[in-house]
Amino acid sequence: MLRTVELVRGHLNAKLRISTILLTMYDGRTRLATQVADDVRSHFGDVVLQTIIPRSCPRLGSAELRQSVITYDPASSARVALRGSGRELAYRAVTA
Repeated sequence: MLRTVELVRGHLNAKLRISTILLTMYDGRTRLATQVADDVRSHFGDVVLQTIIPRSCPRLGSAELRQSVITYDPASSARVALRGSGRELAYRAVTA
C-alpha cells in the first residue's frame, strides 16, 4: 500500500496523503491479528481508527447474497463496528 501511495505521489498527485486507516477482517482469536493491529497503530498513530471491523460469518454471507450486512444481519458485530467507524469518521470530519 505504501509503495502505491508513493507511486501516485510521484506521478499523479504530490499532495496525496493517508488520512485514515480502518482495520478490517480482524480475528481477535489470533495473536497475529493482534500483532498486526498493534504494528499498524504504532507505525501510523492517530491515522488509524479505534474501531476495528471483525471477520464475521454474517458479513461474508451478505457478500455472497449481494446484500449489505445491515440488511442481512442487523444484530451482527460487523454491523455494530461499521456504525462505530462511521461515527469516528464523522467526528473527525467535524473536528478537522
